Amino acid sequence: MAVVWTGGVVAVGVGGVRAARHRGDAAADLAALAGAARAAEGAADACGRAREVARRSGARMARCRVRGEIVDVEVTVALRVPLGGGAVRVRSRARAGPVGPDGVTWPGATRCTECQ
Repeated sequence: MAVVWTGGVVAVGVGGVRAARHRGDAAADLAALAGAARAAEGAADACGRAREVARRSGARMARCRVRGEIVDVEVTVALRVPLGGGAVRVRSRARAGPVGPDGVTWPGATRCTECQ
């Protein structure tokens, strides 16, 4: 019975960390996109908007850097692990910037004109 109980507690803990990781990834993505939308207005405006979006997504902005039109963000999501596991901070990073007239291209890839 103790093995079943321990297995259940571990599963809940792992599930909570995975959920926090997904929430952090989504918050970082949204914050980077929001910041990139304001990059032309300056780093302060871009990072301010990214910080607000991260906060509303349940994360805390750990770092924001604007280089030209590219915005890099790092957010943290706090999580309490059950039964004395303590507090865990999950970090997620994202980068966003403008897309060229041909969309997002990969080096060496050909552009599909029939896909448009």
